[in-house]
Amino acid sequence: MLEAIFYNLSLADNFFWSYIAFVLIISLGVYFTIQNRFFQIRAFPSIIRIFFHFLAHTNAQKRGVHPLKAFFASVGGMIGIGNVVGIVTAIQIGGPGALFWVWMAALIGTVIKYSEIFLGIKYRVENERGSYSGGPMYFLASAFKSPLIPLFCAFLLCIYGIEIYQFKVITDSLSSNFGLNHYFVLAPLLFLIVYASLGGVPRIGKICSIIMPFFMILYFSMSLWVIIQEIHLLPEILNTVCTSAFTGHAAVGGFAGSTALLAIQHGISRAAYSADLGIGYDSIIQSESNTSHPEKQAKLSILGVCIDNLICTLSIFVVLLSGVWKSDVALEGSHLVQTALSQYFPYMHIFIPLFLLVAGFTTMIAYFCVGITCARFLFPRFGKEMYVGYGVIILLIFSFLDQSHALLIMSLCGALLLILNLLGIYVLRKEVVFQEENYSQNITSLELS
Repeated sequence: MLEAIFYNLSLADNFFWSYIAFVLIISLGVYFTIQNRFFQIRAFPSIIRIFFHFLAHTNAQKRGVHPLKAFFASVGGMIGIGNVVGIVTAIQIGGPGALFWVWMAALIGTVIKYSEIFLGIKYRVENERGSYSGGPMYFLASAFKSPLIPLFCAFLLCIYGIEIYQFKVITDSLSSNFGLNHYFVLAPLLFLIVYASLGGVPRIGKICSIIMPFFMILYFSMSLWVIIQEIHLLPEILNTVCTSAFTGHAAVGGFAGSTALLAIQHGISRAAYSADLGIGYDSIIQSESNTSHPEKQAKLSILGVCIDNLICTLSIFVVLLSGVWKSDVALEGSHLVQTALSQYFPYMHIFIPLFLLVAGFTTMIAYFCVGITCARFLFPRFGKEMYVGYGVIILLIFSFLDQSHALLIMSLCGALLLILNLLGIYVLRKEVVFQEENYSQNITSLELS
């Protein structure tokens, strides 16, 4: 019975990502890119200047959080197990060509992310907690002139806010590698997630700003070492990636083969899941920034997508260059990465579980925080308490199911959110201001508020 349910959900997921979500991402991303003359590339120097300006200045504003805290909370939610484990499932199913579409999703996805953050901040409102409430629920109300659409969006985000996939990967990894009792792993992890999430964006931003730089430097260094070791294979791999992106890939080793459609579908969907393209989580997080200029925070989101895609690319290169993607033994995504890195580094059976714990924790608390915000939107009085109880129950249930089932739920829910949000962004497209400069002429005149 359960397998039949997940089989039908898989069919729905394939349909949404192959024929609807994919078309919307490509269409809207290409439209914004051409309409604004590759804004995401032209504006990159000013994006870097904005980042360092915010880094050097504190803020006396009482309402909202510092722009970089909101940014790091956002990046903490994006960069994690999805970049290391979830993304390699695109290669397992779609073949090497999926990497090409991961790159394409990032190139055109940055302007989608910019638009989403811009609108989230533009339509945000002040809340009683001394911050702001924003995101898709607020700009969708203006786009569709209906209270039902924002409510449905908030409901989907409540489901999406419980990161069952990453929770499952972490508990499996810790239990199997360290020989720990499954319940012994669940209890402290659930406590830490709830504790951090209840602190809201300020607490999450503080945690992520400490953890994420260490995570990025360490993983980048390890992946770069693998690439250097196998540099002689890189030209062949790149050729395979570009060729397979349009022709598919024949069966080899344990890889069953794929079509170009599978490469596109899984490359786009996993990149969208990893970078939260058009899904709405990021818009809610960054709407709490205390900057009064939407374009400033929206520009930082472009940098976030670039960092996210770099980590995804490194993960895929490690799997492709090591050759484990075509292993005769079928491996879960987490074990695939661990097997690949074990060829170059010792003690990966110890390091990877701890690494995934740190990486996944930042994502889970950021998502959980968004879920609480959406629950408050639906039930202002008891939403927070209801959601904490719901979250604990759902995480416990899916910790005993297969990783692919958890990823399927996240993927399907993400597809529905993406369709809803991208349609709303398209309706409000003329309200999005793509402002390239203002900052190069006199960067010292920038103010945080």
